[in-house]
Amino acid sequence: GDTRIHRPDLVLLGLRADEHPRLAASVGGPRAAVVADHSQLAGRGPCRGFQSQGPAQHPEPVSLAESFHDFAHAHRARAGTTRATRTAGSTGPVEPARATRTAHPNFQSDAGGKSMSVVTQTSPRSGRLPEAVLLGLALFSGLSAYCLVHLGVGESGLPPSFPQIFLVTVLTTAGAHIAVRRFAPYADPVFFPAALALNGLGLAMIYRVDIAEETDHASNQLLLSFVAIALMVGTVIVLRNHRTLRRFTWTSLIAGIVLLLLPMVPGLGRTINGARIWINIGMSFQPAELAKICFAVFFAGYLVTERDNLSLAGPKFLGIRWPKARHFIPILAAWAACMAVLVMEKDFGTAILFFGLFVGMLYVATERVSWIAIGGLLAALGVAVIVSQVSHVQARFTVWLHALDPDVYDSAHGSFQLVQGLFGMASGGLFGTGLGQGYPNKVYAASSDFIIASFAEEIGLIGLLALLCIYLIIVVRGLRTAVVLRDGFGKLLVTGIAFTVAIQCFVVVGGVTRLIPLTGLAMPFLAHGGSALMTNWIIIGLLLRISDSARRPATADPLPSDDFLKTIPELEKDSSSNKNDALETQVVKL
Repeated sequence: GDTRIHRPDLVLLGLRADEHPRLAASVGGPRAAVVADHSQLAGRGPCRGFQSQGPAQHPEPVSLAESFHDFAHAHRARAGTTRATRTAGSTGPVEPARATRTAHPNFQSDAGGKSMSVVTQTSPRSGRLPEAVLLGLALFSGLSAYCLVHLGVGESGLPPSFPQIFLVTVLTTAGAHIAVRRFAPYADPVFFPAALALNGLGLAMIYRVDIAEETDHASNQLLLSFVAIALMVGTVIVLRNHRTLRRFTWTSLIAGIVLLLLPMVPGLGRTINGARIWINIGMSFQPAELAKICFAVFFAGYLVTERDNLSLAGPKFLGIRWPKARHFIPILAAWAACMAVLVMEKDFGTAILFFGLFVGMLYVATERVSWIAIGGLLAALGVAVIVSQVSHVQARFTVWLHALDPDVYDSAHGSFQLVQGLFGMASGGLFGTGLGQGYPNKVYAASSDFIIASFAEEIGLIGLLALLCIYLIIVVRGLRTAVVLRDGFGKLLVTGIAFTVAIQCFVVVGGVTRLIPLTGLAMPFLAHGGSALMTNWIIIGLLLRISDSARRPATADPLPSDDFLKTIPELEKDSSSNKNDALETQVVKL
């Protein structure tokens, strides 16, 4: 019963999508409109399968061959697209018009009082100009923040090496923009500028902390930013079709588990602050960042295949439809293996991230709220067990619950870092102290784990909310891409990626603000660290590629020839189909 018909090239009447989802998908796919009432299609096109006699009448079934003939002639008459204004029940010709993508029917009444349908179609836009404008604003925000930090600390003139940084940054951004628009012309024009703005502001704050602590992390982070943008462009170029990732469903699972196990390898893994989640490859790298992409691919590939079995099959107990064991055990075992590895590595933050990704994608695939309740129950039980067994996580909970206790504050691994961050955010107030005029060096890891506290102190609550709104834009545009996308695997994959960004932001900000225990995750694009930065730019590349597929106009399939159309009646005879059969029966037989 959806009146928003995106591709009105073929209309199947008398077929309810909610009663026959498999038949509707196999026959129509993205190029068919399946409706329950012909009154929704007044003036939709010359198809004798629909003979309108007023809104109270029902369509008169005719043979599928006649509908095919009419469809083919109408499609040729309007050269693939139409802009038509028709009166309900009329059979006049359709007025040809320009190339279009989507149709928006607005029902009106003519002078005679008859209902009429106005089909207004618009051409798709590539987004090249909006992205260029937004990239200019993103560059301006990052470079101006860099200059404001330099002036805020009492210096004069331009920051050191500003002309060189400006030139290289502009050239890199312009080259990436051209490459993205060359290989993904219909990609969402918001993803790249939003990520670039966050990256630039993060570099400015890292430079600010470097001045206070007399370190030099900003130059290394700037170099890694150029490498990360190159990885984003490479992802767009190499991955020409996101559906190819579905072939690597189980390979992604194995790769994800291997990445999680790498820090456990003697001589390769490193233990920092009690957690063994880094490896030494000339630089400290956190393989779990790449593993989250692998697990998103695995969950999407598995759930798109088994979602019907997970949501419809199996016994019903306590009002909940439980899946059969053979369908649910593989994904549950994969999740349990990930959690076990993360517990051994004492990586509490990544465990929360993966669990949220698992529950979120399972809910989207099955559309059952009960899975959220089950996930919450499992999370509560799992946290209780981990806290009672893992001393490192138990200390995190003690710091969270008793942060202002003097004994906890003064202990070796107590709440000093957390409380100093809270004091810094409080001193920033609503509008902040100004870039370069705060004391972010009073907090440990001010440019990495606690960069949110550094921002809150110098740009205030208003500025921090603006930063979080940029993340919100990325997540919302990702979910919007999932809604528009035509294939189930892509929908689940982009939803999982959007959930990953959202959950990671929630975990980091919640830990710094003492909403939840500290976890050690890095804020995407803002925090100092190469592994998180490069992985999140790869995620932006995936979003660009998938959004290009979602926004790209559907390619018109070649119409069958007249000779083939003449053979349809013979095929109907061979399939024992006749006009008295219901239309879905004709389709199945043919």
